Amino acid sequence: MNKKILVAGIGNVFFGDGGFGSKVAVALRDHTWPHGVEIEDFGLRGIDLAHALTRGLDAVILLDAVERGGTPGTLYVLEPEPVRTGAARGPHKLDPSAVLQLAASFGAPPRYVRLVGCEPGQIPGSDDEISHGLSPPVEAAIAPAAKLVAQLVREVQCAS
Repeated sequence: MNKKILVAGIGNVFFGDGGFGSKVAVALRDHTWPHGVEIEDFGLRGIDLAHALTRGLDAVILLDAVERGGTPGTLYVLEPEPVRTGAARGPHKLDPSAVLQLAASFGAPPRYVRLVGCEPGQIPGSDDEISHGLSPPVEAAIAPAAKLVAQLVREVQCAS
């Protein structure tokens, strides 16, 4: 049975490496996916993503830049948890945990949630700064991130 899986890119393409999730989502559209797998770039539309998470999905795989103190371009597979207090940074700036919290207030988000995150190398220091494009190590992480997504999709498809 094919499962309903949403692969969701999030981030700001005008914020340097903060656009990682969106860039990976765009790259994933060139792949062939099993029936039931939907690839979408949500960009800054956290509220739209929160609503999408309540559409009866079996799983969601989020794509985003994640600062964890590693070397730029390092990939992580994380299990984000909804936060309990004040994570929203504005209607268009929700981090993955805040999106999950918001989705839970709208309905039932999927139980299987993974975040494929990439350690950024450059993110502007303020909302007034614009930085186009990814740094070389983060750009180089797009293809390996796509492989991680394919592996996670297979895991979900094979799970009972």
